[in-house]
Amino acid sequence: MLLEDKRILVTGVLNDASIAFAVARRAQAEGATVVLTSFGRVMSLTERAARRLPEPATIVELDVTDASHLDALAERVGGQLDGVLHAIGFAPESCLGGGFLTAPWDDVAVALQVSAYSLKALAVACRPLMPQGGTIVGLDFDNSRVAWPVYDWMGVAKAAFESTARYLARDLGPDGIRVNLVAAGPLRTIAARSIPGFDHFEDVWAARAPLGWNVKDAEPVAGACVALLSDLFPATTGEVVHVDGGYHVVGA
Repeated sequence: MLLEDKRILVTGVLNDASIAFAVARRAQAEGATVVLTSFGRVMSLTERAARRLPEPATIVELDVTDASHLDALAERVGGQLDGVLHAIGFAPESCLGGGFLTAPWDDVAVALQVSAYSLKALAVACRPLMPQGGTIVGLDFDNSRVAWPVYDWMGVAKAAFESTARYLARDLGPDGIRVNLVAAGPLRTIAARSIPGFDHFEDVWAARAPLGWNVKDAEPVAGACVALLSDLFPATTGEVVHVDGGYHVVGA
């Protein structure tokens, strides 16, 4: 099994349609012990989803915008971590659906903190638990070269997310910690449904992706995340692996 005897921290499980849930389930199937994070009002959703996993999973409190939570994370998780999944993203309504020119800085700052800076914050918080190296994997939606419709400031945040991963790969490499991203095609998750007009992506993706694309199937993305969380890629870091049916290679 790919993750036998490994301990993996998984953020972002909201329900059993979450990409993070698919990763947690696949990680357990591959032999991992999974620890989940959640906080506040969504804690009950995470607890409900956790009951649908094949094995029990501990849930620890973590709000990535709260410095006290980050400072306490190593103690709350305890033991050693072999891998971390970053599946956190949020932008206020004003930052999406055509609000690029009008979104106020206060809202943009929230999007950048939660969706980009949090990767660095989570990595630093988990670093004391990864003394023998390990791997950090983040869920991405590729924004390095294009401006998507309706995605607006979340697109900017994701571009910053990708840059953050590269700098983390540089600075954590000497500790033996790898940092990679999986750029997923559109999937019907709670996060996706919160973006006005996100169905535009769904309408064209399956038709244009060379391998086709199923917006209801998170398993291909989960498989890629688990592979990167395993020891299969010991010399790969700072990479963005596309799991999108090949859509990213197709021109206009």
